[in-house]
Amino acid sequence: MDDFLFSDEPTDVTETEQSGSWKVIIVDDEPEVHAVTKLALSDFEFQKKKLEFLSAYSGEEAKKVVLEHPDAAIVLLDVVMETDDAGLKVAQYIRETAKNNNIRIILRTGQPGQAPERQVIVNYDINDYKSKTELTAQKLFTVVMSSLRSYRDILSIDQSRQGLEKIITASRDIFATHSIEQFIEGVMQQLTSLLGTVDEAMYATSLVASNEPDSSGEDLIVFTGRGEFEKCEGKPIEDVLNDEQYLACKKALNEKTIVYKDNYLFSYCSSEYNHASMLFVSGIPEFLTDTQKHLIEIFSQNVQLAYENVQLQAEIEDTQQELVYRLSEALEMRSTDSGNHVKRVAHICHALAVGYGLSNREADLVRIASPLHDVGKVGIPDAILNKPAKLDEDEWQVMQTHAKKGYQLLRDSRREIVNAGALIARDHHEKWDGTGYPKGAKGEEIHIFGRIVALADVYDALRHRRCYKEAWDLPEVVEEINNQSGMHFDPKLVAVFNDIIDDLEAILARFPDKL
Repeated sequence: MDDFLFSDEPTDVTETEQSGSWKVIIVDDEPEVHAVTKLALSDFEFQKKKLEFLSAYSGEEAKKVVLEHPDAAIVLLDVVMETDDAGLKVAQYIRETAKNNNIRIILRTGQPGQAPERQVIVNYDINDYKSKTELTAQKLFTVVMSSLRSYRDILSIDQSRQGLEKIITASRDIFATHSIEQFIEGVMQQLTSLLGTVDEAMYATSLVASNEPDSSGEDLIVFTGRGEFEKCEGKPIEDVLNDEQYLACKKALNEKTIVYKDNYLFSYCSSEYNHASMLFVSGIPEFLTDTQKHLIEIFSQNVQLAYENVQLQAEIEDTQQELVYRLSEALEMRSTDSGNHVKRVAHICHALAVGYGLSNREADLVRIASPLHDVGKVGIPDAILNKPAKLDEDEWQVMQTHAKKGYQLLRDSRREIVNAGALIARDHHEKWDGTGYPKGAKGEEIHIFGRIVALADVYDALRHRRCYKEAWDLPEVVEEINNQSGMHFDPKLVAVFNDIIDDLEAILARFPDKL
């Protein structure tokens, strides 16, 4: 029998360089218990990690240590310390106050009769209950090993849950600019859960598709990463890997396979589009089962498919935007107005929408749909559209019909962008005080998209030459728009306009009229 508890020769354990450790909190009011526990577990190792011991000599001290080290794996907890139930209060504190449900609590007592085992297990969320007299070195080794396995599995489940949450969020918010990064991070967390332990991960991809079998990988760019690679986005892959890792990466890329090294792997990611892409994971277990290797392969391909699916979605949205721009610019060419008006208005609308407090999706929607604001002019004769002089009453009545024509042309679409364009076409000539057209709507009866485009359209038109006028200077434009606050324009939008005027002027400079 290994009666180690009676040893009175505490030994300091020499720290060795390692990639990590399991934290074990020893809570006992007897220093000898701390010493012999450390001695008995001095050569303990699990998944190539040793134990890191943290000591507390009272219940109150234990509570502080638990709060300072929420990543501790095990607490070896004495029941009787400053009070007969001090250890039980610590166990209750860990679960109910500190909200730490991961740490494994092993209760140790020298007076088991004072806290009956069945009562303790029923009333407190503890994971094991041992009498000090029965806890030999071998039994302590066994209980610590089983507790660490439980702790590892709990972390794995938690990582899986977090990964699933991120994947669900990314699926729901697929149009958000950050969704692809969030999706890939979620998949990496799932891979971490699968392997039990992963220190670092990184996903790199090329900017273009490549079918070259001898591609060197020099065009691979880090897309997202965890651990050491978390801040490496946008860097060439050869700049973030050491020589040995880079050779393994090139081998995986050239052979289109998975390359396993001592504690890391490179997995080539292929798909229908054959982008050159690579998944790097380090800190993997030394021995992987065939099932784990198969799942790694599946995960690798899912990462690439997810990347390209979202890229395809972005391509579709960019294509829609370009078509809207080109059709709108074609309408602009019917008049003497030169191009880029619709692009300027689109970006001005986005800036105003963000400043007004609309969501990112709504701001993007008004940006994409705003070029359709004058689509109804397709039904206006050239003689009226390009008349350099002031329109007479009859001509003005014809010109006003373009708002209704645009709405009728675009309404009742199944596409969100087209429906937004219909509302904008209908409302962008309405005025806050109700004196606009086509319906004389006023205040918040006017759709917010229409109010935004109204201000953006007038601001851009005043700042540029038209067939019937010269461009106005900025102070004149600002004065005019402020004079129209509460009359033509939504006062809140005018306040936003004043706050971001420098940003709006920068947009005009980015998209000058074409000569």
